[in-house]
Amino acid sequence: MNWFKKLPNTIRAASGLEWVLWRKLPWIALVGTLAPLVCLGLLHWALESDSDPAQTRWLQMADYMVGGIVVLHWTLVLTVAVGCVIVMVMKGPGYVADSYKVSHSDQPRSQQETAQEAASSRLSSSKITDGD
Repeated sequence: MNWFKKLPNTIRAASGLEWVLWRKLPWIALVGTLAPLVCLGLLHWALESDSDPAQTRWLQMADYMVGGIVVLHWTLVLTVAVGCVIVMVMKGPGYVADSYKVSHSDQPRSQQETAQEAASSRLSSSKITDGD
């Protein structure tokens, strides 16, 4: 079974900002992670190890804030990456979906289609699309 049947004569859309962002995302993730960690390391280095409890508590709060900033940054990078992938897929070539025969609403059937009728119509329609 071929999952990806391309529509004939479809044109891919021109690439845009999504590829520019996609190529820069690893560096954005790396810089956005290292910058707060370097600042936190400098803060730990600058403060004395023998400090009062208030300063130790403040330093611990800074640790938690930097952890939150890094996790938020990763979340934002992941969100942008998902958006880039979606745009890339949407700009790609068109694909054929499985056909599904539906009766027209202006001419409804008098009775519901049986499972056997549905199976036979699916088989006949798949033979038509496989011949392309």
